[in-house]
Amino acid sequence: MKNCEYQQIDPQALTTPTPTPAPTPAPTPSARPCPEKKKPKRLKRKWEVFPGKNRFYCDGRIIVARQSGVLPLTVGLILVTSGLFFIFDCPFLVKHLTGCIPVIGGVLFVLVFISLLQTSFTDPGILPRATPEEAADIEKQIDNPTGSSSSSYRPPPRTKEVVINQQVVKLKYCFTCKIFRPPRTSHCSLCDNCVERFDHHCPWVGNCVGKRNYRFFYMFIVSLSFLTAFIFGCVTTHLALINRNVLQTLHKTSFRLLLEHVYFMNFIFIFSLTLSLFFFLLLFFSFFHFQIKGSWSGKSGNEETGNPYSYNSIFKNCCSVLCGPMPPRSVCLQGKNYASAVCVLISIPTRKTTNSCSEKTIKIIEMPKYL
Repeated sequence: MKNCEYQQIDPQALTTPTPTPAPTPAPTPSARPCPEKKKPKRLKRKWEVFPGKNRFYCDGRIIVARQSGVLPLTVGLILVTSGLFFIFDCPFLVKHLTGCIPVIGGVLFVLVFISLLQTSFTDPGILPRATPEEAADIEKQIDNPTGSSSSSYRPPPRTKEVVINQQVVKLKYCFTCKIFRPPRTSHCSLCDNCVERFDHHCPWVGNCVGKRNYRFFYMFIVSLSFLTAFIFGCVTTHLALINRNVLQTLHKTSFRLLLEHVYFMNFIFIFSLTLSLFFFLLLFFSFFHFQIKGSWSGKSGNEETGNPYSYNSIFKNCCSVLCGPMPPRSVCLQGKNYASAVCVLISIPTRKTTNSCSEKTIKIIEMPKYL
């Protein structure tokens, strides 16, 4: 191997490299803070701003009265009574009589329950209220003869007259809804709405009974009467088959069962009277509220006048109320809260083709409409 010579190097003799300065960044424009995007204000649904005293479910598709505390009691009575019948009476009657008894009872129960729900959750015929602009325009036309500026002052009721089948009918002004109510329309104080063909507010169904749910209410009354009579007959037959004699059954049965007989008899009696009353009113195309007021019986005037809305036929009256097409809703509560004024044409039934309504009998009433 070759010998290598090494020499020590002085470190001070070495030149240290000068560091190169870092390039200065080019001036950048001052960064502006990004403006925060404002969230668009959520438009309320129509049922959320509806001024009436109602409760809404399923985005306004189901409407019930706010004071509907009796409705759960009605549903509970129907469920408990029918449940006890299907549990205790039906098995015995199927074994000793026929298997059609639970089928008939089930059909009647379904009819009762469906008609009750339809009566309770269907719009009875609520009319829309006037918009603030329309209400202010109408209020300007109200004369204040006393000159009082008190907010409690209420001017005398204003009316409009229309001719229907050669009879003068007055349209009353509603100070709550700010509209002239169409014929046979009344304001429900519990729901705080004007309802077309207002019959009454039924607490047992938790809703008003009017133009759009009268057929369901009548079906509920009829089916409930048949179900009550059917259950009572089956219970009596059950007791009679056990003791083979109705008289012996009443003597040997405890006082509790005797009270059940009295309860069912009273139940049938009450609903039979109610059914007869509503059937009588239905035949003459007259509703409960106006029958009490005596609007067309001559009690409110000197001369007796006929009902201008009747078709002069029992069959036509029944078909028009129970089997006629479903009237459309005057207030649509789905969608966004936009309001506009529309004209609603009131159609009047005619008695004969020769006695058809003239142009004066059909009035176009300005009222607001929710889209």
